[in-house]
Amino acid sequence: MDWGEADRLLALYTRERGKLRAVAKGARRIKSRKAGHLEPFTRVTLQLARGREMPIVTQAETVDAYLPLRETLVKTGFAAYVVEMLDRFTYEDETENYAIYHLLTETLGRIASEPDAWVAVRYYEVQLLGLLGFRPRLFECANCGDPIRAVDQFFAPGAGGVLCPRCGVNLPGAWPVTVNALKFFRHFQRSDYKGAQRAQPGPEVRSELEALIQRYITYLLERTLNSPGFLRQINK
Repeated sequence: MDWGEADRLLALYTRERGKLRAVAKGARRIKSRKAGHLEPFTRVTLQLARGREMPIVTQAETVDAYLPLRETLVKTGFAAYVVEMLDRFTYEDETENYAIYHLLTETLGRIASEPDAWVAVRYYEVQLLGLLGFRPRLFECANCGDPIRAVDQFFAPGAGGVLCPRCGVNLPGAWPVTVNALKFFRHFQRSDYKGAQRAQPGPEVRSELEALIQRYITYLLERTLNSPGFLRQINK
């Protein structure tokens, strides 16, 4: 966002210090040498100096611009969603988290390079929730502990995962989930990305799983994200 007369305030997710904010002095000036390296969705190497209120960017060099993310509104929307989700779930605490950092950079690369980024985005959601401590229970009932069988179930965010039909029926706040949507949810949770790519759900299952994860994220954040609405608009 704009800051002062010619500066820019940046939100960064770093490998060594997690999320932080920094000021890029003069980045809005036409002749600024840093401006081209400080675009959204860009992986950069930065040098930061201590400032009175927050760090100041003294040098910037692009590592990966992920240029295809800017070629279509769909790819731009997916990239915006990925970073918005991370921004809403994390705080500025200067704690390193290599796993989240690598998940973020790998996902941006996958969205940029793959014709259909649906699997990459769903995999990111499921894996990020796990890394943040919100991994839902999908293999046994979150209430009674019985193994989940191959029938339609319920999902209860307040209980922390899936409920069997006996525990979930008529329970306020429990959402029905089909056996097929749950199958792919579990697949993304326990697979590496190469394994996740083998998932080829049909349109109905895609829509159901996407809506289920979105509702879970909204429950956890107690608010909706902005970018999913944008994606729905451009995909009409």
